[in-house]
Amino acid sequence: MIKPRPTAEQMSSVVAPAKESNAMGTKEVELVLVKEQNGVQFTNSVLVNSSQTNPDIEERETWSKKIDFLLSVIGFAVDLANVWRFPYLCYKNGGGAFLVPYLFFMIIAGMPLFYMELAIGQFNREGAAGVWKICPIFKGVGFTVILISLYVGFFYNVIIAWAIHYLFSSFTSELPWIHCNNSWNSPNCSETRYYNFSDSGYSYINDSYKVTPAAEYFERGVLHLHESTGINDLGLPRWNLTSCLMVVIVFLYFSLWKGVKTSGKVVWITATMPYVVLTALLLRGITLPGAIDGIKAYLSVDFLQLCKPSVWIDAATQICFSLGVGFGVLIAFSSYNKFTNNCYRDAIITTSVNSLTSFFSGFVIFSFLGYMSQKHNVPISDVAKDGPGLIFIIYPEAIATLPLSSLWAVIFFIMLLTLGIDSAMGGMESVITGLIDEFKFLHRHRELFTLFIVLCTFFICLSCVTNGGIYVFTLLDHFAAGTSILFGVLIEAIGIAWFYGVSRFSDDIKEMIGKRPGLYWRLCWKFVSPCFLLFMVVVSIVSYSSPKYGNYTFPEWANVIGWLLAVSSMAMVPIYAIYKFCTLHGSFREVRNLCFMRYVCILLM
Repeated sequence: MIKPRPTAEQMSSVVAPAKESNAMGTKEVELVLVKEQNGVQFTNSVLVNSSQTNPDIEERETWSKKIDFLLSVIGFAVDLANVWRFPYLCYKNGGGAFLVPYLFFMIIAGMPLFYMELAIGQFNREGAAGVWKICPIFKGVGFTVILISLYVGFFYNVIIAWAIHYLFSSFTSELPWIHCNNSWNSPNCSETRYYNFSDSGYSYINDSYKVTPAAEYFERGVLHLHESTGINDLGLPRWNLTSCLMVVIVFLYFSLWKGVKTSGKVVWITATMPYVVLTALLLRGITLPGAIDGIKAYLSVDFLQLCKPSVWIDAATQICFSLGVGFGVLIAFSSYNKFTNNCYRDAIITTSVNSLTSFFSGFVIFSFLGYMSQKHNVPISDVAKDGPGLIFIIYPEAIATLPLSSLWAVIFFIMLLTLGIDSAMGGMESVITGLIDEFKFLHRHRELFTLFIVLCTFFICLSCVTNGGIYVFTLLDHFAAGTSILFGVLIEAIGIAWFYGVSRFSDDIKEMIGKRPGLYWRLCWKFVSPCFLLFMVVVSIVSYSSPKYGNYTFPEWANVIGWLLAVSSMAMVPIYAIYKFCTLHGSFREVRNLCFMRYVCILLM
């Protein structure tokens, strides 16, 4: 912010902290105005002890161990979408050929943006909003990503609650989604969907009026969707899902209330357990009949698919959302690193682990889908789906046919629980760290503020555990983090690369890890990544389609609410920029000229 220039008579002092990294630690320089003559200010500098100039500033906590940070980042980035979305996209878009656009976008956009967020958080040691002290007019994008993380928590915690419900239901001798003789089943429930009816060969009938027990258990036994006519008929929260949601909220609170000292220990279980379970499921899956056919379908290479624009768009979209950039989580986590931590190496490790996990999970999923395909004698395309239906309908149906099905169901839903919980912890930490770093008085009341955030999330989530809660869930899923998160990352990239300056940003990284980023990274930050993100924002707007759940079409007023939700986060960027301009001293022309000159200086650096 521009302040009025002090007069020579007043002999005021202006303090401008300037960090100097050396063997003796961080010091500050006090610039004292000595004289002003013909508009030129003459100053004297005095080296002062930072503890004397800022006696009330508390030392920022750091991760207990480096591995705590890595597991937290990996746990956040590797989430349910790695299991239910990537394998399906790979199968749908040319099998192994899909890896070409996926890895291409990973190299030119995914890794550079991931590296950028880790570096900016570690250097400034603040949350998503506080880091923009480097370019205050862009602080609004910090509030944008904080809001997005908060909105995502409103429905993401519900998925974990569903997993807990299934986990509790699996502790029985016979899984409840095997037969059609339960209280929630309808006359349309059929335990056999596929029928032989031709002597000359096998054909099948997929009766659209018949529903599998697994599908009815999810929609009628868990969601009670049949008791709602739409989003305007939600009903009251279901006690069983509400109880599961409370378990999620309590777990989140006690994992986060003390900061990274507690959450860093929780991820030792939540971030590693999915790999143990995925390996166990793969070892079981490859022994099933038809598993090899499923894996072949997953990996079959069809390079002709690369001629379709939709394949490249799917790959770019998957990169944007699978790495977790734009949620403020990477900034928050890295802000608790030691200043000299090698964030470049961390970025390479965690992005690689994320991609390998997605690829590995495909073998697990398609070994079981191949088994289902052979069991029912149908093409794999008839059982290969993505989204919640895959992990709450198709996969439980496959597990139910195995010996010791209850045991395998417990193992599978423990994996879903651990996949989801550390991603939810990351999103919540982004909100908490971002706000307590911006409003310093909250530091002394982190436990109470964390309780406030999780309770607010719980009460909003209650709308998703009603009879019509799946409609609220679908609306939030469609609008909360679509175009808005792409827009947020785009503004982040522009703010850092074009206003703060790639050269200055590279100097910051050199101060931390001892060397400047190479030309490749600087070019990606300056040109490639912003162009990629701008393209993705345009594509997301042009390809917009109204949300649907099955055959249900949302009313216009619901779509309006969804867009208001999306715009509410994006609007933080212009609102804060306008506020910043209005609070600057001087005329509009002076402010404009100063901003223009500063921008020109940055371009010339």
